[in-house]
Amino acid sequence: MRDILIGVMIVLSALIIIVVALQPAKTQSASNAFIGGGKEQTTQVKPRGFEAFLHTTTKLLGSLFFIVSIWIAMIS
Repeated sequence: MRDILIGVMIVLSALIIIVVALQPAKTQSASNAFIGGGKEQTTQVKPRGFEAFLHTTTKLLGSLFFIVSIWIAMIS
């Protein structure tokens, strides 16, 4: 059972990496995050379409990863 859960965790890890890599960048560069003073964060609208799908998928995969890791810890 533990080996199956570790396999599931590896698959979830790969999926999380792929989904996060597909998400668009929030800022143009790293210097804009410091110079802008965070103004961009207050004026952002809710993600729609494919962005919303990626956002929801990231939350779901992260939650599943957390649950599976706790499950593995309880079994061990």
